[in-house]
Amino acid sequence: MKELGLGLLLVGIVSMILPLANMNFMFLAWINNWGPTTAWLIRGGITLLGLVLWLAFRNRE
Repeated sequence: MKELGLGLLLVGIVSMILPLANMNFMFLAWINNWGPTTAWLIRGGITLLGLVLWLAFRNRE
């Protein structure tokens, strides 16, 4: 779960940075169909979920 959390966290961060540089992350391009506000909420949710998973399972083996 720690690796999944880290992966989601990285995907979320990259998906937040790329639109600011007028680029697009192909994996998450479909979220732009719902408008900019919803797209940013989904990006934030992915990032937050990744952070929560990573923090919850970082000390477990």
